[in-house]
Amino acid sequence: MIAETAMPDPSFIVAIPARYGSTRLPAKPLRPIDGIPMVARVAQRALQAGAAQVVVAVDDTRIAEALAGQGVEVCMTRADHASGSDRLAECVAHYGWPDDAIVVNLQGDEPFAPAAGIREVARALAEDDAPMATLAAPIEDAHELFDPNVVKLVRGANGRALYFSRAPLPWARDAFAASRDALPGDTPFLRHIGIYAYRAGFLRQYTRLSRTPLEQAESLEQLRVLEHGHAIAVRLSPEPFPPGIDTEADLRRAEAWLRSQA
Repeated sequence: MIAETAMPDPSFIVAIPARYGSTRLPAKPLRPIDGIPMVARVAQRALQAGAAQVVVAVDDTRIAEALAGQGVEVCMTRADHASGSDRLAECVAHYGWPDDAIVVNLQGDEPFAPAAGIREVARALAEDDAPMATLAAPIEDAHELFDPNVVKLVRGANGRALYFSRAPLPWARDAFAASRDALPGDTPFLRHIGIYAYRAGFLRQYTRLSRTPLEQAESLEQLRVLEHGHAIAVRLSPEPFPPGIDTEADLRRAEAWLRSQA
């Protein structure tokens, strides 16, 4: 009997959009976590994942200076981009990445993103002919399902996203008619994890897609992709993603989490 061999990890690029300005957390990429700038911690995670190339897309030279000696490339981009995806599209043009290159968009406020999750979203795209992929995790708590700050998603039998929403999805009609204090065990509830993989050619195309009604109603950029008829492959994350950092309170929690891992 011949043993099956696992498919090798695909080659992928990690691109990290890092914008200096932030309303809730000024100079967010440079805020230290246990003495290390947040953006440097994110870059370290990308390197640990085995990316063939790690690029940080910045809009301020102070971020570039904080990344000196980190073993990553810095791409200076315009300050007026509407989204991180638009910033990465400028990187695609700058480096001339081929259309089929896999580009993982790792958010600049995810300093504890697991390396396994970064590899998994790249693998999800490599094993699907969708132009884009993302990750999800099971929801096990009713409070989380009903929290509009938690983005939910539903996916089809083919592993592709059907819809993303801030509303509770799917709606377990009979179970929730009886009680909304607990989740029925036979319904797949999924929380979206905001890490994406794109084919470089689709990133070029994405910037030309017009904003869409559902995207604006839900304030979820990924709905633009679905509304324009493009597919998004979805995989379950092999490891938990700790919350990203948006506020001073998040920074304090991050410091406490680091201490707990020591």
